[in-house]
Amino acid sequence: MASHISEVNRCQFPRAIQLWLIMLFVLLLLMSSGVCFAAKCVYIASYHHGYEWNDGIERGIDDVLSSACEIHKFFMDTKRNNDLEFINKKSLEAKAFIEKIQPDVVIASDDNASKYVIQPFYKDAKTPFVFCGVNWTVESYGYPYTNVTGMIEAAPILPLLKEIRKIVKRPTKGIYLSADVLTEHKDFARYRKNYADDGVGLQGIFVKTMAQWKAQYKKAQASDANFIILNNNSGINDWVKSEAKQFVLQHAEIFTVTNYQWMMAYAMFAMTKVPEEQGEWAAKVALAILDGHSASDIPIVVNRQWNTYVNPELLQKAHIQLPTNVLNKAIKVTSHE
Repeated sequence: MASHISEVNRCQFPRAIQLWLIMLFVLLLLMSSGVCFAAKCVYIASYHHGYEWNDGIERGIDDVLSSACEIHKFFMDTKRNNDLEFINKKSLEAKAFIEKIQPDVVIASDDNASKYVIQPFYKDAKTPFVFCGVNWTVESYGYPYTNVTGMIEAAPILPLLKEIRKIVKRPTKGIYLSADVLTEHKDFARYRKNYADDGVGLQGIFVKTMAQWKAQYKKAQASDANFIILNNNSGINDWVKSEAKQFVLQHAEIFTVTNYQWMMAYAMFAMTKVPEEQGEWAAKVALAILDGHSASDIPIVVNRQWNTYVNPELLQKAHIQLPTNVLNKAIKVTSHE
């Protein structure tokens, strides 16, 4: 019996060595191809997962980066929670998250990530950052830094005014109705200046609740305004889509416009930014940085894409007729979508 066992062991031992050598070869092959030690990327989002603008940026990032690096994500949730104590707490958590991951590059979307994470903690640091979704200007953050580049987010507000003039004869006054959050005040400041330069006054109204939004929407319909900009409802935490849709169908009379696709259930016309553009561009820059390029060598740019939407149901309710060429090129949506 012992002789038989020894015979088996003598036969199996070379095969075991052979198998071990094969496994070692595969391991070395994987290591040389970078699979075992993939680059680490961090995405810091100013807002929450489920916010449509945020999600569009995330889709753009994932489409470009998912096969190139490990993507670790942190959501600051500062659209729904915009008090300073909460923001400071989440900013420190974001910093701790970055330090734990030790990423090769960080992508940070929208203003709060730049204002409360990059600027105070990572100015001219070793870790490279790519921002996106920062509204209109980066002057208040002091960009560029040696380790930071990005894409500024600019809405097509003057092209939008051009379209408004096709519908409203000689407009002189508009109302800007939006959630009471940092980015909306920043957007309004740019709207007000640009429209004033073009002879149109703009009144800003910012609300925190749906009841306030409905009251101000109805009040605007009875005002002497020529048009209403429904800029964003994100930050109104008790928003109920079905209730808002029914409300605007009942009360819509004045021409309403927006810069956000998800607001088209409540507005008649939109020229919207494309969030995927921001995410895809930031991800491609992250790839360039992973390939050895310096963030300081990549210039800060401004987005270039937008889409046009119309809501025929609301237009019909308000007895407003758009030019045929505008209708033909626009994406059609309804209040029931």
